[in-house]
Amino acid sequence: MKLMRFGPAGSERPGLLDKEGNVRDLSGHVADINGAAITPAGLEALRALDPGTLPLVAEPGRIGPCVGGVGKFLCIGLNYSDHAAETGATVPPEPVLFAKATSAICGPNDNVIRPRGSTKLDWEVELAVVIGDHLSYADEATAARGIAGFCVCNDVSEREFQIERHGTWDKGKGCDTFGPIGPWLVTADELGSAEDLHMWLTVIGLVQQNGSTKTMVYKPAFLVSYVSQFMSLQPGDIISTGTPPGVGMGQNPPVYLQPGDVIELGIAGLGTQRQTVIDSR
Repeated sequence: MKLMRFGPAGSERPGLLDKEGNVRDLSGHVADINGAAITPAGLEALRALDPGTLPLVAEPGRIGPCVGGVGKFLCIGLNYSDHAAETGATVPPEPVLFAKATSAICGPNDNVIRPRGSTKLDWEVELAVVIGDHLSYADEATAARGIAGFCVCNDVSEREFQIERHGTWDKGKGCDTFGPIGPWLVTADELGSAEDLHMWLTVIGLVQQNGSTKTMVYKPAFLVSYVSQFMSLQPGDIISTGTPPGVGMGQNPPVYLQPGDVIELGIAGLGTQRQTVIDSR
């Protein structure tokens, strides 16, 4: 299934994308596409529905973040060997884990706001894992079964805040609008393997990232298992799994986003995003 949310920010409604590409309203069956809806039992109930019987949404308007009520928004750093090399780093012996603020989450086509004082605004197309079950100290097999699905994430980053302002990476990762997710949550059974998916990103029409999840060092099930050794995971939590090469920071000279720039990105089977950079008021 391809699950989604549509409507004005803060008032999104739950939806399903049918096989013809039409949006179907799920409001009569679930309150939201959130942790409660994407548990194993929740997904089983949604799969039992006939999409053809659901109300057709002729004009869905704004597409919202594909998951609502996210409890934890976690990310993995330096998880592609070629990306690590372009930034002058080495792949760590264990995954680098950091958090993005849940207030960074926005819709896949919402504007990206360049924060005040920003000079090094960057992009990162990433595969995000959406958790569908309670997991604690999970082995890889259990972790794999606990993945509800996957989505596209743009791990927008302010490199000066992240690297030069001291402390953890979180300062440069959690600003408002730094976490576009969606357009869809594609359930794990529909996507199949997530280990060889083409992923790409352009800025003002120029290809910047053109990679594949096959160069990911630590794979999704391992990452979910790994994170669950340090904290419990709940349905609706998100783990974004790292980016391939082509980020602005890794270029010579570095290239950073400016107001008016249009970012387009996507991952095979998971849909596309489009954001315009605007300045903070």
